[in-house]
Amino acid sequence: MAPQEEYSGAVDLGLEGVVACSTSISAIAGTTLLYRGYTIEDLAEHASFEEVVHLLWHGRLPRRAELEQLQAQLGASVALPPEARVWLLGLPKRVHPMDFLHAVVAGLSLHDPDANVLTPEANLNKAMRLAARIGTIVAAYHRARSGLWPLEPAAKRSLAWNFLRGLDDREPSEQRVRDFDVCLVLHADHELNASAFSARVTSSTLSGIYSSVMSAIGTLKGPLHGGANEAVIRMLREIGSVDQVDAYLEESFARHGKVMGFGHRVYKEGDPRARILKRMSERLTQEAGSFALYEISERLEQRMAERKGLIPNVDFYSATVYDALGIPEDLFTPVFAMSRVAGWCAHILEQYADNRIYRPRGRYTGPHGLLVTPLEER
Repeated sequence: MAPQEEYSGAVDLGLEGVVACSTSISAIAGTTLLYRGYTIEDLAEHASFEEVVHLLWHGRLPRRAELEQLQAQLGASVALPPEARVWLLGLPKRVHPMDFLHAVVAGLSLHDPDANVLTPEANLNKAMRLAARIGTIVAAYHRARSGLWPLEPAAKRSLAWNFLRGLDDREPSEQRVRDFDVCLVLHADHELNASAFSARVTSSTLSGIYSSVMSAIGTLKGPLHGGANEAVIRMLREIGSVDQVDAYLEESFARHGKVMGFGHRVYKEGDPRARILKRMSERLTQEAGSFALYEISERLEQRMAERKGLIPNVDFYSATVYDALGIPEDLFTPVFAMSRVAGWCAHILEQYADNRIYRPRGRYTGPHGLLVTPLEER
């Protein structure tokens, strides 16, 4: 007779609708995204990414002296340690950039004296180093694979400025830096998304911040999460022109293919980040001479609403924004990580503060009562 097991709730594929923790970091309510109570629209217009980092980690926006202290701490950590020079030369360059990022973050943990120290002070120090360095790693990877030596970041400049300058050794304009900074603000956190959940699960075992961020990086890599914006820009280029949109969609529908950048598990009436990015995309693609990509995007948005009732998510217009800013398409997801590490670390710090190891159950659907037969009789 099969053993019986009691379960306290229904099985939800993908944990849809399951509340796994309490958090005060960010929240989605209808078409509103809040970071610590502030709307994403308000933060995108009035706050810098560094201010948002302070908000996510400390629960409030910084005063001027606190912001200056945070900027100084990030600036002191933005350069990679000397050991990283060996990794940049020795690691293979023709790999997925997210794999490279994962490897270098692992390497950083080996040279951080606080790597396995779990005091609040040590955890905040590690969060600071990771938030400062992921953009440096991504820019350094791009230059190294291009046969160029990585640039030394400027300690007194913003993370957005250092990343843009680190890609091509050109002084970025004030407007370009501000546009990219807004992108970092928009992507900094998003409630209990897949990568944040990965980070919390790993940290709940009392593994260190590096291990937890590495879990999140691996989760973000997937095309159904952070990799979607990379797929969007490839789709737009494949379509090629506005008059090919309908034919592309008909062919995609016929083969039951997925049109990237549409729909969201939580938002049903609109992603507020997508609305901000759409306005940025229209302006930036005009400035960059790639307005045709915006026109294709807009037609896709219209047709998908008419045919499927689906709306763009954050990945859809971020693809053309990043492209117009001159960021190579295979760096879109690592750039996402450059921003989202602020949220990951906020979730890890919150998990440590009131920890209980995650241990869900699985409903067994296999057979019972089987007996082992001798090897020669199988």
